[in-house]
Amino acid sequence: MEILQKICLVLTIIGAINWGLIGLLDFNLVSFLFGDMSMLSRIVYSLVGIAGLINIGLLFTHLEDH
Repeated sequence: MEILQKICLVLTIIGAINWGLIGLLDFNLVSFLFGDMSMLSRIVYSLVGIAGLINIGLLFTHLEDH
């Protein structure tokens, strides 16, 4: 499960970077790379959304001190 959460965290970070680019520069990186609402863009957006939902579980877990 830890590997899944790390993958989801990376996808969530990618989504956050994309939203930052949209907000700051009015530039949508996903649309630029894959086309405006193409099937691939929709898949990327869906994966980022699902990853965000899975990451909600991180709110309820205690982080171990390393």
